[in-house]
Amino acid sequence: MKIAFIGGGNMAAALIGGLIKRGVAATDLHAIDPNEDARKRNQQQFGIGTAAAADATLATFDAIVLAVKPQVVKDVAATLAPHLSARQLVISIVAGIRAADLSRWLSGHARIVRTMPNTPALIGMGVAGLVALGGVDETGRALASDVLGAVGQTVWFDDESKIDAVTAISGSGPAYVFYFIEALQEAARRLGMDDAQGRALAVATFTGAAQLAAQSDEPLSVLRERVTSRGGTTAAALAAFDAQQVKEAIVRGALAADARAKEMGDEFGKQ
Repeated sequence: MKIAFIGGGNMAAALIGGLIKRGVAATDLHAIDPNEDARKRNQQQFGIGTAAAADATLATFDAIVLAVKPQVVKDVAATLAPHLSARQLVISIVAGIRAADLSRWLSGHARIVRTMPNTPALIGMGVAGLVALGGVDETGRALASDVLGAVGQTVWFDDESKIDAVTAISGSGPAYVFYFIEALQEAARRLGMDDAQGRALAVATFTGAAQLAAQSDEPLSVLRERVTSRGGTTAAALAAFDAQQVKEAIVRGALAADARAKEMGDEFGKQ
């Protein structure tokens, strides 16, 4: 497969690196970015071809990965539209931009997959939600799965509104995890540990617990209960969390992220 990346950033770099590790030749990957420093980084790090702007050669690629900021996607789409062919798959990893709006900006292009990966993709442990417009066949879906699957797991949805929910849960989710790790590190500091000791304990606890959950078929509540002895230390901590409605606060935070994703779709779609 031949893939062109429009725009840069860490996520595009992660996908390029993941595809190369999966055996895709560097000569089959291409990055288009007006930023000269970004082009040089891609050339030096991955050995792929680059260009400052889209031209007729864009039509030779099987898929176009759109990785730009939502504020500029309409203008970028206008530069791409003249060079797209109907057979090409456009994969958008642009937050908040609905596929129908992107299709309109691409002169009615119908083969579009909207996806939301997350930052653990940088170490090959990401997860991405994907949804396809009606013009995408099974071959196109498989191609999108191959591209996003190069850096982690993929989960398909039939309803595009769920991509806003994906953004709220897994797209923004790493920040929630880091927030909790920061809190544990602060607790460790107050208990007399230095930052390195607190970070080591907190990070290893999250890593181990997440792997335990991933490898178990049991409900999370059961795993939690197994750590919680009646009247013990864990029970005291969880009681304090419940008194402060920590779980509900996390839920409300994720719902707020979902609402903001929808607002962004409305805001940028009106352009």
